[in-house]
Amino acid sequence: MLYPLSILSVILLALIHLSHGSKSPHSHAHQKSTASLDAEDTIPFEIRAYWMRKANEALSELFTPCPFAAFGTVVVNHTDTSSPLGELVCMSVNQNEQTGNPTLHGEIAAINNCSAVLAGKGLSPAEIGKAWKDLSLYTNGEPCPMCASAIRWSGFKECIYGTSIETLFNKGWGQISISTEEVFEESAELPGRTRLIGNVLANETDPYFSWQFDGDHPCPKGCGRKSDGFCGVIEGKTEL
Repeated sequence: MLYPLSILSVILLALIHLSHGSKSPHSHAHQKSTASLDAEDTIPFEIRAYWMRKANEALSELFTPCPFAAFGTVVVNHTDTSSPLGELVCMSVNQNEQTGNPTLHGEIAAINNCSAVLAGKGLSPAEIGKAWKDLSLYTNGEPCPMCASAIRWSGFKECIYGTSIETLFNKGWGQISISTEEVFEESAELPGRTRLIGNVLANETDPYFSWQFDGDHPCPKGCGRKSDGFCGVIEGKTEL
């Protein structure tokens, strides 16, 4: 026999199910090509593309041109006027394979690296905490909810990504189906806001995530298919 409270609980659960039942589990991983909750982007696309390519290049500079988890990140200070491109503060890549630490995605590793770089320049912990609001984070793959949350807690000025979570999912990558945009929207109570710009140079970032679950897709430049089916560094191979 169901008691009145149990009946009410069942009704509430049914209503919740109905309200979400028509949505695909991946329907909220929208691709964005414009800034979230902000005005038109004032930084030329050529500069955005330059730094997104640097995020791709971080893979070979810091690890290998064909890591399985091919997520690269650079952090840039666009308020630095010494160069029209801005100043590179730090870079990093996904370090799961190197360390075994599942939380060291490219974005988290970059935040760690930048903290050390800024400390090395003489900034105090309090000054480092205030510095993030002037920095832009570029990553070749859309941040997962963990990384998107870290970006908002840090207070970055901007987050710019290449390949979307939706594209990663469609290419076979296991993903938590919560978009960066949704995380940012739900973080409105945090101080400041982080501008979100997506799908920047996705035509160049997508191939880095396309070979892992598709044996017919070319390996990244400098790599080739090995006997185990994975891409690895092979002398003279330049497939992409």
